[in-house]
Amino acid sequence: MRRFGLLGYPLSHSFSQKYFTEKFARLGLTDHLYENFSLPSIDALAGILQSREDLCGFNITIPYKKQVIDFLDDATGVVTSIGACNCVNIREGKLTGHNTDVVGFEQSLLPFLKPYHTKALILGTGGASAAVEYVLRQKGIAVQFVSRNVSADSIAYADLTEEIMQTHLLIVNCTPLGMYPNTEECPDLPYEFLTPKHHLYDLIYNPAETRFLQKGKEYGATTQNGAEMLVLQAEESWRIWNI
Repeated sequence: MRRFGLLGYPLSHSFSQKYFTEKFARLGLTDHLYENFSLPSIDALAGILQSREDLCGFNITIPYKKQVIDFLDDATGVVTSIGACNCVNIREGKLTGHNTDVVGFEQSLLPFLKPYHTKALILGTGGASAAVEYVLRQKGIAVQFVSRNVSADSIAYADLTEEIMQTHLLIVNCTPLGMYPNTEECPDLPYEFLTPKHHLYDLIYNPAETRFLQKGKEYGATTQNGAEMLVLQAEESWRIWNI
């Protein structure tokens, strides 16, 4: 048996198990299994690794993309650079960390980028935001983090002025605000300053159109959710597990 899985907590919103189970069935891979590891604490990962000797790799989602690094034997340069890992390959008992969010986000965003998208707001400071920041900086796009907790690297939502909104024409939501079942929630932005030049990207995929994206559309902004990114990062994980 080749076993794979998803590590996170909670996993009620999980896309990966359904995606890979259907993929294995489509490919006739009856000796492949993908399961959810909903762990209240990252410390429980050690037990998972010991009890499932056929585990060949796993994905990581909220809230463990940074914490899982302590369990790795090796990591790619991207993981080391951004401090976040969402894919682990296991070979001969050694865990190697990768970040497929980078691939998924970059490939899905490219068709929407315009020359005037030179500055971006990244909402949230978790593991996914690190991948987003990495891609944007590689594209020469200046980033400003926005968070509930002000720090040396981030400003508060209350600090978002008309000038900031109108110069940062790309806005990426990396928070869980608006995710099912709390679909009425959304980041506390001054949406009235949005324009048709703005592009709003929500990493959430359930619901397909969050309140964040709905509000963007009301002001003429282009929008996209995280569905395509999820598929792209999943396929990149599959490629890594089969190298």
